[in-house]
Amino acid sequence: MSDERTDVVIVGGGHNALVAATYLARAGKSVVILERLGHVGGAAISAPVFDGLDARLSRYSYLVSLMPEQLVADLGLNLELRSRDTASYTPYEGGGLLIETAEGEATRESFRALTGSDDEYAHWKSFYDEVATVAAAVSPTLLSPLPHVGDMRDQVEMAIWTDLIEEPLGTAVERRFSNDLVRGVVATDALIGTFASLHDSTLIQNRCFLYHLIGNGTGEWRVPVGGMGAVTAELERAANEAGVTIRTNCEVDGIVTDPDGVTVTGDGFVIDAEWLLSGVAPYILARLLGDPLPTKPSGSQFKINLLVSRLPELKSGIDPAIAFAGTFHLGESMTELEAAWEAASAGQLPAAAAGELYCHTLTDRSILGGDLAGSDAQTLTYFGLHTPYEVLPDEAAATRAYEQFLAALNEHLAEPIEPLILGVEHKTPAQIEDALGMPGGHIFHGDLAWPWLEEGEKPRNPAERWGVATAHPRVLLCGSGARRGGAVSGIGGHNAAHAILES
Repeated sequence: MSDERTDVVIVGGGHNALVAATYLARAGKSVVILERLGHVGGAAISAPVFDGLDARLSRYSYLVSLMPEQLVADLGLNLELRSRDTASYTPYEGGGLLIETAEGEATRESFRALTGSDDEYAHWKSFYDEVATVAAAVSPTLLSPLPHVGDMRDQVEMAIWTDLIEEPLGTAVERRFSNDLVRGVVATDALIGTFASLHDSTLIQNRCFLYHLIGNGTGEWRVPVGGMGAVTAELERAANEAGVTIRTNCEVDGIVTDPDGVTVTGDGFVIDAEWLLSGVAPYILARLLGDPLPTKPSGSQFKINLLVSRLPELKSGIDPAIAFAGTFHLGESMTELEAAWEAASAGQLPAAAAGELYCHTLTDRSILGGDLAGSDAQTLTYFGLHTPYEVLPDEAAATRAYEQFLAALNEHLAEPIEPLILGVEHKTPAQIEDALGMPGGHIFHGDLAWPWLEEGEKPRNPAERWGVATAHPRVLLCGSGARRGGAVSGIGGHNAAHAILES
């Protein structure tokens, strides 16, 4: 056993750990990152998924919205995040609802074709204009100590505050929109990685919706050129240049705390540090600390990565390059979403797939090499909703879920997708847990929290002010389990680092 001392030790080498380490090292702290896998980045990686095929897919996380431009500038990251011309396309019998990123006449005409008038589009515009005021208030606070809920509430109209923050989102969606398909397109942002009814009284769906709409004040989800691995590569470069020590294949098996610091142990090492930052889920951290275990999170997404020889034609006649460039909704009317949730809540695999599909390579073909780069080949990424850990217990259940996805997609195609598939892999929540160490395969490490201080909350120290505190004064959260964690943002890492620097 070898003894070592450092200012800060970080357990888990995800993207947030790299962010925190870089800020701390640039401030003169010695920092060691311990990662059990053979690479850093956690879920924010690219990988050659299909044997013999030169395609490096964003295997788990795949789009970027919440990463603040200020953080990118602070760290000097050389990243290109491209906008998609299509925000979403939702096929239905006889047509499809097209929503452009920069909404124009095509969007208006698409609403009219679905609903028979301009009323629903007017409601859409009004709702998202109001949502934008909430994003404008919340987004600038994400890299600062937690604001007070009253300060946020005072900056927006009470009607939209009530719709998003105080009442179940389903109530607002049903009141503001009359078309079932439009309601579902709005609601789906509340369900990414979150297993809930749209009428859930806990409002976890509202919190998920908020995080998906506030990124950099616009809520736009952009494509990282080079894949998600390009984001991690830049963060790793910045950390190395700052002098951070990164150790992979290094699994931690215990953490001991005292008022002055922490001791971290693993196979062949003992490290003493003044501070420990946890990039692993709070459930895993509790086990390492020997604390009572909280309720284990349960992930709810079924991820499929496909490589196809070309994009399939659609029954609606729309150009596939338009339909698949953004979010392609399957089985996501509000009625279908609620039915899927009800089935899964009863422990049953939903009768039909509900989820969304998108094509990275329509925006960025750099992830394809060799013969694929010059061909018509495309990648397709599917994110299935309401498929929790408990309803996909084995490969047989996963196969059924995959077959449901194919059926849901083929329903809207002029040709079956199967002959076009060159490669396929799927990841259930259980497989995500096994691969990444995320308990229950929960992509946010647990339910998201409001990004502000609630009424009566009075932070007593920097860790509480920044939303990164644990029950142990020398142990802080820097990953998705932090108060403003979740998604590829670096916010948890930034805030944990700044809490230490304030202490």
